[in-house]
Amino acid sequence: MKEYWTSLASILGVLAFCQTLLHTIFPPELRFATVKLLNRVFNMFSTYCYFDITEIDGVNTNELYNAVQLYLSTSVSISSRRLSLTRALNSSAITFGLSNNDCITDTFDGVTVQWEHIITPRQSQSFSWRPLPEEKRGFTLRIKKNDKTLILDSYLEFIMDKANDIRRKNQERNLYTNSRGGSLDSRGHPWESVPFKHPSTFETLAMDPERKKMIMEDLLDFANGQGFYQKTGRAWKRGYLLYGPPGTGKSSMIAAMANFLGYDIYDLELTEVNNNSELRKLLMKTSSKSIIVIEDIDCSINLTNRKRNGSHNDSVSYFDPDIQSGSGLGDGCTNNNNNNSITLSGLLNFTDGLWSCCGSERIFVFTTNHIEKLDPALLRSGRMDMHIFMSYCSFPALKILLKNYLGFEDGDLEKDVMESFEEFVEKAEMTPADVSEVLIKNRRDKDRAVNELLEIFKERSEKKKVKNDNVEVEKRALESPNNNNDNGEGSDEFEGGEKDDEEKNKKNI
Repeated sequence: MKEYWTSLASILGVLAFCQTLLHTIFPPELRFATVKLLNRVFNMFSTYCYFDITEIDGVNTNELYNAVQLYLSTSVSISSRRLSLTRALNSSAITFGLSNNDCITDTFDGVTVQWEHIITPRQSQSFSWRPLPEEKRGFTLRIKKNDKTLILDSYLEFIMDKANDIRRKNQERNLYTNSRGGSLDSRGHPWESVPFKHPSTFETLAMDPERKKMIMEDLLDFANGQGFYQKTGRAWKRGYLLYGPPGTGKSSMIAAMANFLGYDIYDLELTEVNNNSELRKLLMKTSSKSIIVIEDIDCSINLTNRKRNGSHNDSVSYFDPDIQSGSGLGDGCTNNNNNNSITLSGLLNFTDGLWSCCGSERIFVFTTNHIEKLDPALLRSGRMDMHIFMSYCSFPALKILLKNYLGFEDGDLEKDVMESFEEFVEKAEMTPADVSEVLIKNRRDKDRAVNELLEIFKERSEKKKVKNDNVEVEKRALESPNNNNDNGEGSDEFEGGEKDDEEKNKKNI
């Protein structure tokens, strides 16, 4: 046993002597140059190249690292052996990430790349103004040398854009409103906000599917159209006008648009804005990727149709001061804020002028129940690019409501029942809100809900038919005396009837 330990000690001594000799013959500089040379030779014959993306770049956080981490979280399969779970601040979703030294492959434009997440302990650092994490984190990207140009020019930019979209969709959206009287909140902002939790989506929206598809495609073209708007020299914005009777889903449409794009909503109350200057300041404080809403524009301020309400319709000039102030309110709309001095030109500049360009990727939405009361200057393209009529409940919209509230799919109801719905729903002229109320009230008894709704449709249809018949009879009665007067007959009888009507009116007054 003693001989064994003696032999082992001799071997270790020889190794130590050799190591000392190598250090003496080959200094650290030579060894470093040798390793560098070997790496170059290896890289010369290798078909791959590698790029490191560290979490900390000097003392600043590397945005590309965060973007890659977020992007890969959408590609990692839950069936992987080990995943890291994270939930960012103000995020509504849990994201998956790669653990230490795990790899994942990704494909971009037919090119396959490999990502490896590397975590190593950080060596002790001297005094630093900013404490660094105890671990060094980074991603290593392995690509083929032939794909280097494509990856560096397009793939990394694609990752940044994709990560921004993911952040926006995961982030809790807010609903903003301007502070009363233009006051500022504790942070000096003119907007007050609450979390936006409206559940409306285009899937649940009671509207013809073809029209919804058209609106969704238009929204996607806008959201993905930055290059187009820059190429054509247009501000990256779009305007929508939602008009129709109350209860037809205008507010639900706005919520569906916000949930579809992942945008915040700024609900602008014009009666709380004192002048055009304050309106511009509010616009400057809105963020990109947002929807700016002005509801019931015909009743907000004096911006109704000046040609319809003016007393000198034949000589209307846009540059007239009364015209720019939007004088003339329509029936049923009052403006109780006497201090409000917003002009029509100020609102037009807000939606389509120079001040509309102080932000990007914003949507303006106006709503009204009476489109005929609006000034034509508000309706032209460039201000309101798309006019969306929110109509009474149609048969396709009814099928969506039956699915939402009662769970009925196509084919669940009997054919004769659906044919009756199709026959009477258009004639009844009921709003989706009215139909929803009937279904909600009877949602525990589906058969009763269907039967009651069908009876209401039939009853409303009959009343509408009787009303239309009466209008037609009155119209013919008014036209008949004129025809008789033209023929020289019945004039005395008509005049007598007019006198009797006048006597009755005097008694009623």
